[in-house]
Amino acid sequence: MALNKRGGRPIVVDGKGYRWIVRRKPTYSQGLTWSPLSFAAERTEPPGRATLVVQLASRHPGNWMNAPSSPVLPSAVASAIRHALDLGWQPDHPGSPFMLTLGDEDQLP
Repeated sequence: MALNKRGGRPIVVDGKGYRWIVRRKPTYSQGLTWSPLSFAAERTEPPGRATLVVQLASRHPGNWMNAPSSPVLPSAVASAIRHALDLGWQPDHPGSPFMLTLGDEDQLP
């Protein structure tokens, strides 16, 4: 599953290029605060390899319940990528998306 190049933000982590994206509009369950905020990341070269999907403990900023939320910062994306690599994510190999769920105690900077 490759990410859409349009709207993706570039980031360099440990000398390697990645692209990450947060869904602009919340899904129905994110809008109602039933599901957490998530973002996806993948290597820019070679594209179309294993995608990282990270679920955070916070809510989507566009939720419809006016629940407090926080933005996804590039520093948090870089930390999540490093954490996923430590857990075995292989971004250069094809495969299913690598799911990483971070709770309140795991929140990255």
